Formats: sequence, structure tokens, C-alpha cells
Amino acid sequence: MNGLTLADELVLLAYDDAGTNRLGRPHLDYGLAGAVLLELTLAGRVEVVEGRLAVVDPTPVGHPVLDEALARVGAEGKRRRPKDWVGRLSRQLSDRVLAGLVEAGVLRRESDRVLGLFPRTRYPSSIGGEPAPETEARRRMHAAVVADGPVDARTAALIALSRSVGLDRKLFPDLPKDRVKARLAEITAGDWASAATRKAIEETQAAVLTAITAAVIATT
Repeated sequence: MNGLTLADELVLLAYDDAGTNRLGRPHLDYGLAGAVLLELTLAGRVEVVEGRLAVVDPTPVGHPVLDEALARVGAEGKRRRPKDWVGRLSRQLSDRVLAGLVEAGVLRRESDRVLGLFPRTRYPSSIGGEPAPETEARRRMHAAVVADGPVDARTAALIALSRSVGLDRKLFPDLPKDRVKARLAEITAGDWASAATRKAIEETQAAVLTAITAAVIATT
């Protein structure tokens, strides 16, 4: 598989220029799990059938994170709902995605201690400014929000993921809030892709929101 995945793009959007996660956990973890499921859907490997995730093509896509997830779903004895897989796939997923971006030279890993005591790891851009893939992702999303009509499936999926983790509020600060809210709802529910893809996005978005809500309630 060539190019960055939806999970890669979501990480880049979630981390600020200093290399700090603006979303925190568990928001990013669950969002990345949802990104993996949607990537496999867009690749034609999985579908949501009667509310449960099913492998329709077990052929590897050529990306270690995606192929491992595909194999896990395929090896499961029974079909499970997207929300079950969001929880299962989220464990240590952000570390793997970040490691891949470091290996690709998009980010770099920096470790230090706050006040000389508390360990901290950051992932700033390897070029000292916004990485080119992040700039491109922002451009696609901004163009989709200010325009009317259908949106390509990958951009719509990224917008749906950003919305489910609450990142959308940080991505369009210069646009009217009412316009952004209405357009995002239109995009995520629009007739821009196959019925199977739309269904997967709806189910995955709901699964991510459910997982985040449950985690927040548990911590409070």
C-alpha cells in the first residue's frame, strides 16, 4: 500500500506542532481503531453485514497495521459489531501509528522530562513545521467543507473520524460554526459512496463515539 493511511492522517491532525497530542486518550486511540476499520472498508476487505463486521476479501493490503487488523477480524470465530473491534484494536495502536510515521521520516521522536522528573515523549514534525501530508489532509477537508455536493470517500471518512473524536472543532476555526456543523453532517450522511461504505462509516462513527463516552464516564 502506497501513501499514508487514514490513521496516519488522523494522528497528524491530532498532534500540534510541538508534537503533543491535542486530543488525549482515549479519544485518539478509539479514533485510530475506527480509522483502521474504515481503511479496510475502502480497500474492499471488510463490510458491515447486519450490524456486524465481516471480511469479504482476506487478501493483505500491504500495510502491517492494516493487515494485522484484517487477520484478527478474519480469524475471529464469530462476527462482532464495529464497537467491539474499536475497543479491541485500539490497544497500543497510537504507538504503532506514530512509530510508522517516525520510520517514514514524517515525524521524529523526542523524549525528555518535565521539571526534570516526569518522563515525556513528543512527536514533532521532522521538518520543523507542519508536515506536507498534514497540510494536504487539511486542504482536502477544508475544500470539502466550503464546497457543496459530494465528497470523495477518503476525505468523507477522515471528516467523519475527526468529527467522532471532537477534532472538527479544532480544524475549522476560521469558518462559521453553523456552516461547519451543517456541512459535516451533510458529508457524513451524504450519497457520495457505495451503500456498504456509507454504512461502515455510520457504524464506525457511532462505535467510536460510544467507546469514548463509556471511557469518559468510567474515569469520572
